[in-house]
Amino acid sequence: MPDPLTALSDLVLPAATARFVLLANHVLSAAPVAPARLKAHAGRVLRVEVENWRGPLPPPPALTLRVSPAGLLETLEEGAEVAVPDLRLRVDASQPFAAATKLAQGELPPLQIEGDVAFAADVNWVIANVRWDIAADLEKVVGPTLAEGLSRAGTQVLGAARQVANGVASVLRRP
Repeated sequence: MPDPLTALSDLVLPAATARFVLLANHVLSAAPVAPARLKAHAGRVLRVEVENWRGPLPPPPALTLRVSPAGLLETLEEGAEVAVPDLRLRVDASQPFAAATKLAQGELPPLQIEGDVAFAADVNWVIANVRWDIAADLEKVVGPTLAEGLSRAGTQVLGAARQVANGVASVLRRP
């Protein structure tokens, strides 16, 4: 009988991956310069790998994506494994609290990019410069007044989360 966590992962992971790619493409599309930069790399393959995973759940498997002719991302078909991707993006998950603190401060967790230099430069630019404008998306759904209030509330919650993350990180750093 398969491990229950593995069975759950096998069930949830494909749907979560599809939603992640949809969100990533939504964010890319909102910044037209991003797909324009990625179009030059149409057909190239990017593999995102999580390293040094610690936790009760199994580590997430590598995510293999291809750049579409439109400069967006697409998952590879089932069984279309690529031996050597054009680019590897390795995310260090060894210090989850430090990574959470960086994310709460609007920074990226530690990562390494390896592979084709031009592709790496454009992917690095996209990672460094493209952000999800949640307030703009909220405005489309609930209108400008409510979106502004929700955005302010979200900013306050994020500020509180930063303080908590910084406090936890400082406690963990003490000898």
